[in-house]
Amino acid sequence: MDAKEYLKKTSALMDGPIKTYIPDEEPMRLIEASRQYPYAGGKRMRPAMVLAACGAVGGDKTKAMPLAAAIEYIHNFTLIHDDYMDGDDMRRGMKTIHVAYDMPTSILAGDALFAKAFQIIAELDVPSDKMREILKFVSKAVWDLARGQQFDIENEHKLVSEERYTETIFLKTSVLFAAAAAGGALCGGADEKTVDAINKYALDMGLGFQMFDDYLGVAGDSSKTGKSVGNDLRKGKCTLMVTYTLENLKDEAKLAKFKSVLNNMEATDAEVREAMEIMREIGAIAYNKKAAEDKIASAKAYLDILPPSEDKDFMIALADYAINRDV
Repeated sequence: MDAKEYLKKTSALMDGPIKTYIPDEEPMRLIEASRQYPYAGGKRMRPAMVLAACGAVGGDKTKAMPLAAAIEYIHNFTLIHDDYMDGDDMRRGMKTIHVAYDMPTSILAGDALFAKAFQIIAELDVPSDKMREILKFVSKAVWDLARGQQFDIENEHKLVSEERYTETIFLKTSVLFAAAAAGGALCGGADEKTVDAINKYALDMGLGFQMFDDYLGVAGDSSKTGKSVGNDLRKGKCTLMVTYTLENLKDEAKLAKFKSVLNNMEATDAEVREAMEIMREIGAIAYNKKAAEDKIASAKAYLDILPPSEDKDFMIALADYAINRDV
């Protein structure tokens, strides 16, 4: 199973539904701003997770399509607000919403997508008990996303523990993957035990995905990632590699050199490369990569509860893709 090909097919399949829920109405400036991110395409991993989980438990994936669109709207609502908070100028080759429009419109566009997502969910064709469970998963995920974003803000310019780092990425990344997967399983009529297993699969997959994303920020190919390799060090981003280095590096001179690069946007390329070499020497980069691989192995084990199917194969392949990609 080629996860990227499956994602391409799902993304194309979702194009129509995603573009049906935001009607032309005034003020069109807000409508256009709200449409920009979800209509732009992308990997659409979370909608694919909804549909795959539904299919993997034997459900009718057409009934899960609205939830897949709603989850994508929620994901994009968070991106709009994150871009403003982070001061980012570009996303997906376009100006970010707060730059293309303005700050008030970007906040309202995010709020509008958030509200629209729950309007869509409220119209799902599922039994009432399944609807309540879906709403619990999704609303809790949005709450946890806000907590994770606040942790991320508070972590800036600080040297946090590995536990704090893991909790932050759990909240920022894993919970929406899990809401997508568990919600899809519920749309498919799965029992409680199966929903729990699929939820845990997605939580661990999300952790592995983000850990590997951080790894690419240091060990990736900038021509493929589109990011300046090592720039996370300049920004003072406290990744697993950084926490490992700070906790295990005993050479005072190297430690001082490493700290001089952290949170220093003026650090030269040579200084960043030296800091990266320090992390490599002490084993921090390998430690980060191994931690991501362990999470993915744990995630896939939860899928043993599912019978063989193409959708299960995709869920396994997606987990593998999370730690075998270059972007």
